[in-house]
Amino acid sequence: MKQAVRALGWATSIFWIMLLLFTVTAVYSAFQIKPSFGKPSTSTSGDTLTFSLPFILFNGGFYDISKFNVTTLISDDRSSIISQNSTFVPTIPRGVNTSITHNMSIDIGQLATTDLSHLLFNDSALNVAAVLKLIYANAFPFEVSTNFTMPWGAPLANLRLGSLSFMGGSVFMPLSFENHSYLAMTGTVRLELVDDTGLVVGEGESEFNAPPDGRFDTDLEVFLSGGAVNPRARLHFSTPFFSYGPVVISLV
Repeated sequence: MKQAVRALGWATSIFWIMLLLFTVTAVYSAFQIKPSFGKPSTSTSGDTLTFSLPFILFNGGFYDISKFNVTTLISDDRSSIISQNSTFVPTIPRGVNTSITHNMSIDIGQLATTDLSHLLFNDSALNVAAVLKLIYANAFPFEVSTNFTMPWGAPLANLRLGSLSFMGGSVFMPLSFENHSYLAMTGTVRLELVDDTGLVVGEGESEFNAPPDGRFDTDLEVFLSGGAVNPRARLHFSTPFFSYGPVVISLV
């Protein structure tokens, strides 16, 4: 009986020693995990704008990393959710450099919805909530979260309409906007002039091309079919990324 108790005591001591050594080496190993970051980039595909964040994770410790997950949630300054993206790596073996790219994608067509349409015309700061999770040595779960902002440039910033002018028997209206986005903005804009009853009294249309950080400025020819006391302009935009309208602008 005494031998059994003594053997159990030794086994318990060995178990705790092994657990202590494992814990110490795991903590030491965790400090050998070294990230290095590449250059962020942007790209477009269809109507999707993607921000790519590349990095390399060197697992210099004694144990594998498993279930590595990065999740980002992007929202506007009104707390409307724009996108949620996750990157998952099942295993990062010990002693290995692993290249990882986390992509944050924004559906530009979604910005033409009611809750997010203000981002088409106004620069803003987008809120990003990021969460990183992993399990180290198949035993220690780890989680860290952070919040940061990134600038947003509106593709139709500072939209302006001028006054009607008459030149050579034709009627023109100045139209301009600035493209503060990463996208090349091309498409058509259609103008309707309406009276206070909603009757269309004038129309015009123009193609536009505004490169990133560029400006579009034109004198849009307007074909009048009547007069209006309190005219309003209604603008309809059609681009490869979205269609939006009407944007109503008072001309008084």
